[in-house]
Amino acid sequence: MSDLETFQAALELKDPWYVDGSRFDAVAQRLDIDISLAKGSLFACPSCGATACPVHDARPLTWRHLDFWQHQTYLTARVPRVRCEACGVKKVSVPWAREGSGFTLLFEDHVMDLIPAMPVAAAARIVGEHDTRLWRVIHHYVDQARARDDHSKVTRAAFDEARTNQLASWYE
Repeated sequence: MSDLETFQAALELKDPWYVDGSRFDAVAQRLDIDISLAKGSLFACPSCGATACPVHDARPLTWRHLDFWQHQTYLTARVPRVRCEACGVKKVSVPWAREGSGFTLLFEDHVMDLIPAMPVAAAARIVGEHDTRLWRVIHHYVDQARARDDHSKVTRAAFDEARTNQLASWYE
């Protein structure tokens, strides 16, 4: 199995996406994986769901991925915008990342697994990222979970002032 086939299998990319190349920099301890799109690919419109929309253009984007071995890994792909007859030109979502995140979903999942067990700064050191970038990931998923919560049946809330003050003093 070639390195491209290995990366293709490890990333679980599905048609029309495929691993087109990779670059390894031993000094920087960085692996870059290039993902391409099959020519003539058609997509559903991200707004209205119309099928078989042609690619209008594409823009390269890069996401931080889980490390391969001990090397920071980045995925780069030209992300297409499609031309929908009803909606106009719309950007397609990629299956491996959340829009605007800069991280792959697997990277974010790993971060969220680390967070309950340690401070965010420690998790940031482990994954080799700045903690403020991790806080953005955390806030996204916490906000998403809170939006799903239904507190409509809550009629009372109680707080233990002594315990709350004790916890507050631990963080001062």
